[in-house]
Amino acid sequence: MTYDVIVVGGGPAGSTAATVVAMRGHRVLLLEKESFPRYQIGESLLPSTVHGLCGLLGVTDEVERAGFTLKRGGTFRWGSNPEPWQFSFAMSPRVPEPQSTAFQVERSRFDEILLRNAAANGVEVREQCAVREVLEDNGRCTGVRYVDADGTTHTAHARHVVDASGNTSRIHRTLGDRIQSDFFRNLAVFGYFAGGERLPEPQRGNIFCAAFDAGWIWYIPLRDDLTSVGAVVSPELRSLVQGDPREAWTNLIAACPEVAAKLEGVPTATEPPYDQVRVRKDYSYWKERFWAPGMVLVGDAACFVDPVLSSGVHLATYGALLAARSINSCLDGELAEQTAFAEFESRYRHEYSLFYKFLISFYDMHRDEGSYFWSAKKLTEVDAAETAAFAELVGGLASGEFTSADVRTELRTAAADLGRSVEELAVAADGTNPLYSSRVVGETFQEGRNLQDEALHGPAADDRGSGLVVSKDGLSWERR
Repeated sequence: MTYDVIVVGGGPAGSTAATVVAMRGHRVLLLEKESFPRYQIGESLLPSTVHGLCGLLGVTDEVERAGFTLKRGGTFRWGSNPEPWQFSFAMSPRVPEPQSTAFQVERSRFDEILLRNAAANGVEVREQCAVREVLEDNGRCTGVRYVDADGTTHTAHARHVVDASGNTSRIHRTLGDRIQSDFFRNLAVFGYFAGGERLPEPQRGNIFCAAFDAGWIWYIPLRDDLTSVGAVVSPELRSLVQGDPREAWTNLIAACPEVAAKLEGVPTATEPPYDQVRVRKDYSYWKERFWAPGMVLVGDAACFVDPVLSSGVHLATYGALLAARSINSCLDGELAEQTAFAEFESRYRHEYSLFYKFLISFYDMHRDEGSYFWSAKKLTEVDAAETAAFAELVGGLASGEFTSADVRTELRTAAADLGRSVEELAVAADGTNPLYSSRVVGETFQEGRNLQDEALHGPAADDRGSGLVVSKDGLSWERR
């Protein structure tokens, strides 16, 4: 069989790419190795996904009707101050509620909404079909070979193949090695509780993150009777976690008083698939290349940074949207492949780099000696207040991965700006977020706001200077 596009993987990235291409009238085959609904980690979403991407795909109403827990932001407990501080999505009057909210979702349910929507838009969805091989001809990907649920081998051809098969993907070897971050070398051990204490309103549905000596813990209220709890720890604890993950998970929670208190007397979940304790390691990475002739990588097959600001689904679906726009531009004969996918890769890497630089600091929490900000000052060895030192870290100055003098000067300026905003958190009124007045945070979330605006008002003017802008229907690129 021959298609315009074959998408490998039915998660948010794959469903997004398939739907956007099908919305242009192209023939799309989506191959998913599992049967939906299926389990997946990554339950905390950003407004850009809920009100931007879902709006563009036409599933906003269905997602809102699903009854997912409303999320207004994040609540954090780091450093010497025993009181948590809020990270609100109320970014500006331009994005009021409900656009400044998101959801905590059971990924099995959320992902199925996106996959069934792909089918409703004309995508040929085949579950329990595992791709075994990528077909090539003269250096170009031309299709795939896959095995269905009955063990029968099939061959399918297409002008473009999208690898959205996740962090365990093995079909993209022609695009170079996977590069592991030298800074982010931690691992996560996570599981679920059958309930747990909730934050007071209006932060009841917030993700709660608390730093402690070994690292930090996330606490996500999925339902009244279900809470996702995960510990992100340093490489030194790798052997402990891999020896007995459940015991390590239990001990790490007990070592974090703020989280342990919320779970006192609460049993662990026994409802499948939430009854397991899982481990994920070395999850910060990127591929040498995101595309080659006939093939493009999106989602965790391309890159992943970390879970602390819930950027995973946003980056995955944003990259898939970019890829689909480039594919449509090629299939419609509007752009050459090199031009279209250079735009995709440039925008995707830029978005990833913003989150990467912003989040560098969060993985040195295990060095905390009573105050996270004090620890940041010690680590960066800067002559500045603790909050400014924290900002230096957030700005990316602590890592040897950003050593260019120009880059360091730029990040130091942004870090000083962020430091002033961090100090304002202590006196901020409810519902405000002075962090968003800083350039480094504003830039990190700018593309998410753009996606929300696109869903509400259509594509706006784009000043990237590449000569390409989003088409009026949001499905491809067009020349300025």
